[in-house]
Amino acid sequence: MIGVSIAVIALTFALVLPKIADYAQVWDVVKGLSWEWIVALLLAAALNVATSAPEFMAALPGLSYVHGSRVTLGSTAVSIVTPGGAAAGMATSFGMLKAWGFEGRPVGLAVAVTSIWNQLVILGVPIVAVAMLVAQGDRNKTIELVALIALAAFCAIVAGFAVGLSNKRLTRRIGDRAARIASWAKGLVNKAPVAWNGEGFVRFRGETIVLLRRRWWYLTLATLANHLSVFVILVVSVRAVGIPQTHVTFVEAFAAWALARVIGSIAPTPGGLGFVELGLTGSLVAFGATNAEAVAATLIYRFLKDVPTLVLGLIAAGTFKLGTGTQKVAVEPP
Repeated sequence: MIGVSIAVIALTFALVLPKIADYAQVWDVVKGLSWEWIVALLLAAALNVATSAPEFMAALPGLSYVHGSRVTLGSTAVSIVTPGGAAAGMATSFGMLKAWGFEGRPVGLAVAVTSIWNQLVILGVPIVAVAMLVAQGDRNKTIELVALIALAAFCAIVAGFAVGLSNKRLTRRIGDRAARIASWAKGLVNKAPVAWNGEGFVRFRGETIVLLRRRWWYLTLATLANHLSVFVILVVSVRAVGIPQTHVTFVEAFAAWALARVIGSIAPTPGGLGFVELGLTGSLVAFGATNAEAVAATLIYRFLKDVPTLVLGLIAAGTFKLGTGTQKVAVEPP
C-alpha cells in the first residue's frame, strides 16, 4: 500500500499535473491572489476546522466542543497520513475517547454511527449534484455514472442498516455468527475465543435505536455542515484564482466536488492524494476552467482542506493524554 501510494503521488505531481498545466503558470495564478481572497480562503479553512466537533458531540452525549474537535481532527489526520486509513482513524477515535473516560459501547456506537453518516453524505452528494446539473440544463457522463453507483451503494447501506435495526432475532444471529468467525480467527494464532456474542449485538442495536431517535437530526445537520464547509473551501478557491461564474457555475463546482469526495473515499492513497487532484482538475477543465486555473484551484483547495487538519490533528492525537481526566462524561438517562 505504501509503495503504491508513493508511486501514484509521485506520478501525479511530477508527471501528470505538469502536463495539464506548467507549475510556473500555476504559480503565476497563485501569486495573483488579492489579499481579500486570501482572507476569504483562510476564513473558509477556519470554518472547516470549527465545524469538526458537532458531529461527534451529537453521537456521544457529554462530549465537549474542545474534546470533540480534538478527536475529530486527530482521527481525520491519522486517516489522511495512513494508506487506506479509515480503520486507523476509527481506532484513533476509539482510543482517545476511552482515555478520556467514556465507556466502550457508547464510544463504539459513536464511531460506527458517525462513520455511516459520513459515508451516506459522501454517497449522497453526487446524486444531488446530478439533479442540480439536470435542473441547470447541463450534463456530465462521468458524474452521472458515479452518481448511479453511489445511489446503489447508498440504498444498500440504508437497507442493510434498517434491516439490522428492525429485527432483533436477525441481529442476534449475525452477532453469534460474527463471534464464531472471530473466535475461529483468534484460534489460528492461539488466542482465546472472544467473550461477546449475539446478545452484545442486540444491546448495541437497542442503544443505536435510542441514540438515533433522540439525535438523528442533530447528527445529520452536524455532518452536513462539516462536509459543506469543505465545499466552501473549493468554491472560494475556484473564484479566488479567477474562474468566473460563466466558466464554472456554482452547480458545476458542486458536481466537481462531489466527484472528488467519492474518489477520495475509495482511493488507496492517503486521503485519496493524487486521485482527487486528477479528478477535480479534470472536472473543472471539462466544465470550462483553463488548465492553469483548474490546477491552481485544486492545489489551493487541497492545501487548505488538509494542512490545517493535519497540523492540528496530529498535535491532538499526539497529546491526547493531556486531556485525560478533564472531560466530564454526562450520561443521558435511558
